[in-house]
Amino acid sequence: MSAESVFPQLEALLPHVQKPIQYVGGELNSTVKPWDECDVRWALMYPDAYEVGLPNQGVMILYEVLNEREGVLAERTYSVWPDLEELMREHKVPQFTVDSHRPVGAFDVLGLSFSTELGYTNMFTALDLAGIPLESKDRTVDHPIVLAGGHAAFNPEPIADFIDCAVIGDGEQAVLEITEIIRAWKAEGRPGGREEVLFRLARTGGVYVPGFYDVEYLPDGRIGRVVPNRSGVPWRVSKHTVMDLDEWPYPKQPLVPLAETVHERMSVEIFRGCTRGCRFCQAGMITRPVRERSITGIGEMVEKGLKATGFEEVGLLSLSSADHTEIGDIAKGLADRYTDDKIGLSLPSTRVDAFNVDLANELTRNGRRSGLTFAPEGGSERMRKVINKMVSEEDLIRTVATAYGNGWRQVKLYFMCGLPTETDEDVLQIGDMAVNVIAKGREVSGQNDIRCTVSIGGFVPKPHTPFQWAPQLSAEDTDARLKKLRDKIRDDKKYGRSIGFRYHDGKPGIVEGLLSRGDRRVGSVIREVYESGGRFDGWREHFSYDLWMRSAEKTLPAFGVDVDWYTTRERTYEEVLPWDHLDSGLDKDWLWEDWQDSLDETEVEDCRWTPCFDCGVCPQLDLDIQIGPTGKKLLPLTVVK
Repeated sequence: MSAESVFPQLEALLPHVQKPIQYVGGELNSTVKPWDECDVRWALMYPDAYEVGLPNQGVMILYEVLNEREGVLAERTYSVWPDLEELMREHKVPQFTVDSHRPVGAFDVLGLSFSTELGYTNMFTALDLAGIPLESKDRTVDHPIVLAGGHAAFNPEPIADFIDCAVIGDGEQAVLEITEIIRAWKAEGRPGGREEVLFRLARTGGVYVPGFYDVEYLPDGRIGRVVPNRSGVPWRVSKHTVMDLDEWPYPKQPLVPLAETVHERMSVEIFRGCTRGCRFCQAGMITRPVRERSITGIGEMVEKGLKATGFEEVGLLSLSSADHTEIGDIAKGLADRYTDDKIGLSLPSTRVDAFNVDLANELTRNGRRSGLTFAPEGGSERMRKVINKMVSEEDLIRTVATAYGNGWRQVKLYFMCGLPTETDEDVLQIGDMAVNVIAKGREVSGQNDIRCTVSIGGFVPKPHTPFQWAPQLSAEDTDARLKKLRDKIRDDKKYGRSIGFRYHDGKPGIVEGLLSRGDRRVGSVIREVYESGGRFDGWREHFSYDLWMRSAEKTLPAFGVDVDWYTTRERTYEEVLPWDHLDSGLDKDWLWEDWQDSLDETEVEDCRWTPCFDCGVCPQLDLDIQIGPTGKKLLPLTVVK
């Protein structure tokens, strides 16, 4: 395929679509390298709209890592909205990159980052627009290698027929290793065609090629085993783990969007991994062990990033940012340094037991004081033991009392509905907790303008977690449970008006559950949804539960299974799970024991501060938890003018 820019054809279409600026490229810190001077070329895709995809840290990091390498180029592509898709099909304009508007089909690799399974139909749109056959078996040596990564890639089986390979874990080193294998294969004249380069990738043990594995099924629909179908391919594929984050200080030159995006700030990942052990949390489980970026490394990244972007807010990112062993010094050091520049600092939602007023004051010193967000997740003490979220209601009330007493007026609380063993009463206690928060806020502040927003999402069991065996609550039961809670809050004449209530109905969670624990047979459902018009399933206005259910009813009976079989059915220890041959480092026996502990309402400590609980990650992958304190301070010590 020609690598000429398609912008002349695209430009004529832009006056007829919404937000045309998202397709033109040229963002500050974007990179365009000469095509002919590079021998390995990547198209990186976050399969969602520009406004969601551009701020994605994973894609931004890999974009820089690859473009820093001599002879390698990386460009970005995002999902086009249906209005432009229709025009592109009509005028035969292929899927393009925003950096140089080259056809995606001309690249060596199309790398897709899936943070959620609801992006799968958008992948189909991009493949089809790019002229790449949807099924990997139909591709030739001249088509790009379609590679999946991101958290959803820890179970890529539902899209196994449509991707060529998947990488699980951290991508920084992985993409460079893959690049060198492709470079050598191309330099040799592409011997053995597409199958040979995929075999070279597979035999490293760190790249999963679904086509080299056969899945055998039992008469009752369960998986019998997953077995390699050629010699030299490993039985299990290992995840990639970057151990020294200071060696990978990316992004150094963060992209500055042209159009409005969901996050407009300069972000620094201050540590990776989490060992709190929340049983529902896939991200915490699959990113073990904890690896902290040093305080000096954080300071240098913030300084360079702000100079490169002009942003006025810095997000300190991780799964639990207040757990960094030097978070107090980091927050104070950055607030001191940027006092004159009024640079605001932000953390994602804060753990109740990690919050303190000094930290909160440092974070808001140079920015606006917005509401505080906490995530108790479970409404009752019993549920928090089940999910291993070791926060008591007394802890929460004490924390919000401190916050309200120091001038905050708004608190957001996140919960989940449909957790294992949950009852109506567990969920109704969410309302009691919100009332107690409001009452305490009024008491300590002497004010009545106290607000508490309750936000509830449906629980979806995820692979590589202790809840991977758990039954999922049906959409109907989820909605009924949430209706009871909504009515309880509305009926409270004294406090109800001070409580905001936001929740998602149970239907998207069922589709996500189907995709998150699905096997290769679910691929037929995804394709049927796509061919029936499914797009942007992560967006409420585009998502169609009925379309997904119709598609499942049309395709799954041929395999003797249905949606309930994948979602509301509890698994047994003996069952082979679709992702068992993908090694996240977690010992399956340990996960099962933790699942049993949850049913007994037994809590487990954070292994950073206690003896090892033998989850398997550190010895199996020859890794170790890395935490401070380093004893160093932010550099430079003087205030930046």
